[in-house]
Amino acid sequence: MGSIEREKALILWFEEVGTEDVGLVGGKNSSLGEMIQQLQPKGINVPNGFATTAHAYWHFIESAGLENKLRKIFADLDVDDVNNLQERGQYARSLILNTPFPADLQEAIANAYTSLCERFGSATRQQVDVAVRSSATAEDLPEASFAGQQETYLNVYGIKAVIESCHKCFASLFTDRAISYRQHNGFDHFAVALSVGIQKMVRSDLASSGVMFSIDTETGFKDAVFITAAYGLGENVVQGAVNPDEYLVFKPTLKQGYRPILDKRLGSKAIKLVYDTGGSKLTKNVAVPKADRGKFCLNSDEILQLAKWAIQIEDHYSQVRGTYTPMDIEWAKDGITGELFIVQARPETVQSQKSGNVLKTYRLKESTQVLATGRSVGAAIGQGKARVILDVGKLNVFQPGEVLITHRTDPDWEPIMKKASAIVTNQGGRTCHAAIIAREMGIPAIVGSGNGTEVIKSGQEVTISCAEGEEGRVYEGLLDFEVTETTLDNLPRTRTQIFMNVGNPEQAFSLASLPCDGVGLARLEFIIANHIKAHPLALIHFDELQDDSVKAEIAELTKLHQDKPQFFVDKLARGIGTIAAAFYPKPVIVRMSDFKSNEYANLLGGRQFEPKEENPMLGWRGASRYYDPLYQQAFALECEAILKVRDRMGLTNVIPMIPFCRTPEEGQRVIEEMAKNGLKRGENGLQVYVMCELPSNVILADEYCEVFDGFSIGSNDLTQLTLGLDRDSALVAHLFDERNRGVKRMVKMAIEAAKAKGRKIGICGQAPSDYPEFAKFLVELGIDSISLNPDSVLSTLLKVAEVEGVKA
Repeated sequence: MGSIEREKALILWFEEVGTEDVGLVGGKNSSLGEMIQQLQPKGINVPNGFATTAHAYWHFIESAGLENKLRKIFADLDVDDVNNLQERGQYARSLILNTPFPADLQEAIANAYTSLCERFGSATRQQVDVAVRSSATAEDLPEASFAGQQETYLNVYGIKAVIESCHKCFASLFTDRAISYRQHNGFDHFAVALSVGIQKMVRSDLASSGVMFSIDTETGFKDAVFITAAYGLGENVVQGAVNPDEYLVFKPTLKQGYRPILDKRLGSKAIKLVYDTGGSKLTKNVAVPKADRGKFCLNSDEILQLAKWAIQIEDHYSQVRGTYTPMDIEWAKDGITGELFIVQARPETVQSQKSGNVLKTYRLKESTQVLATGRSVGAAIGQGKARVILDVGKLNVFQPGEVLITHRTDPDWEPIMKKASAIVTNQGGRTCHAAIIAREMGIPAIVGSGNGTEVIKSGQEVTISCAEGEEGRVYEGLLDFEVTETTLDNLPRTRTQIFMNVGNPEQAFSLASLPCDGVGLARLEFIIANHIKAHPLALIHFDELQDDSVKAEIAELTKLHQDKPQFFVDKLARGIGTIAAAFYPKPVIVRMSDFKSNEYANLLGGRQFEPKEENPMLGWRGASRYYDPLYQQAFALECEAILKVRDRMGLTNVIPMIPFCRTPEEGQRVIEEMAKNGLKRGENGLQVYVMCELPSNVILADEYCEVFDGFSIGSNDLTQLTLGLDRDSALVAHLFDERNRGVKRMVKMAIEAAKAKGRKIGICGQAPSDYPEFAKFLVELGIDSISLNPDSVLSTLLKVAEVEGVKA
């Protein structure tokens, strides 16, 4: 078909259009055409179909003389007046719906639909089920998201129904939200046309569907694919009507052939959208059986397949556009064939537009009662008076600067969302409508709170914090907080490596944007206490647990795992894997568990397996547990998790580190125990480090060098044990000081001994974060690395550069 014929065509098949045809068939349809032409041959399934063109829309408008009538309707439009907007929108839609399509347009749609039926071998030739989707000619451009601005109709079949649905799509160019969005974003109402995509349905009503991003939606971390999934047709996920399952996959090692699923979170998935049989509605929501709600929608192979497709789609669009282009993709699984399909792909419009040179961090300075929690969107803090609105008809009561509290949002809510200081919804996941719009507008939001509309009252002053990891919190009252902006341009490169201490996997992706050379201390204790919660031996000996209430709690915690020890391995591996992925390929030093016996006892089921010690600080902790018959089985689970991260996820940047190792001989026993569990030093590049935190570690450093590959000085314990004091005792706490001459001499001896033997040595204790002069002392001794708390990375980096005489 020649270019002039294409310009005048009323219908174009998807395989006839590509990315350069946004003006002809809109962003959605041109993208489908591009994938069918370029990516289907590479194994990505995309359902076929056709599109009405922008010319078809203008032909309809002009043949009926609608433009002048519409201009009169919009002459006194005021989008900030909700009543005015609703009235004008209603007039415009009625005008379009009451004006019939020209005969040639009706005929073109009917012929194309008949042809589609023939392509799919329909016996009746008239009854192939299709999705009818709007595609505005200004839609899905990288700078703007028309998320759900126009309508979509699912399970449409028969010529009459297809033409009616196309007509409704044309009218939806003038929904209240679409009018408001265009006005606020500077799009001329009469320069935007509407194309309609008619696409063969994927029977996800019998399986599952969802949304995925080729970038982490909250942090902009580029190396992860974030996938959401729920049962039934995909509209519920997009609109936030369900809390979906969520999966996170690491791109670089997936490309290398590994299986790096970093996280799996079970969503409640209470309802699903399915085909309706009979009646005027084409789809309906039904409850999901409880057994299915308690299972993941996708298996590991399907998760990895979708992630591979996300990478291919991102790579293709980045190449076509000549710039890095993360993608927002809708997928569906066919319940009849079991096949996966991509049904839409568009450029992601929030993280890709952000400047990477300025780091903005929010921090609460106080805390109060937490009223509600959910998934955090963005990393900011917002506050104001709450306004609970349950009905879209009540939007006019909302005042600018209030915090919007509702069940969920759809595009009809957008006129007030932009005025909110924060948003809280009961339903939805990180890819729902509320999350997309909040991100785009830079407003903190908490989605999927469950009961926000019940526990928060209109007029109540609240603070919405999305700055504390993946869990967003609604606090009572207006809390004090601070915002720090850091410019990341022209930072110096120092000889001394600057590492970071990271314990919480949920913060890893956002911390990865800080300028550092890796992680000097990733503590397992945070993951075990917060994500696993149960004592490893209570999982191994579950049937022998004596406390029935503890047993019931562990049973609930591990309900997705028949093999309870595997729960420990999977959770630990995901936590370690997320931290390792965030900083890959930089080294991530993971300290094996270093709870004291009283801390282990506080884990679920722990009291049955832990001794009561007079002085746990100096008791059964660290290395001495690992080879002890009383703990060996539990240490084997830790080793299995590290092995999974390195060998199955491909994250070979993980370096395990042994804490509280009292003698070189004990160190050798731990190395042998690790080897029994598959972690053989030197195999697959495996290094094993040791904490240097006991006087014996310093005095016998040359012998430890024969057992381990490197050291990390733990300045807290080294100070305590050099000075012979209990840092938890208020009576002697004033003597605890890492800058003491005796402690500094110990540190100097350790660094010199490691250097003499060609071993790496760093520090991961608190001292260099707290005392710049201590950091200076370490640099002058030639320490290899300093690991700091995140909030002191930049200031210490600049101090180290000054000591080294390095300029930016």
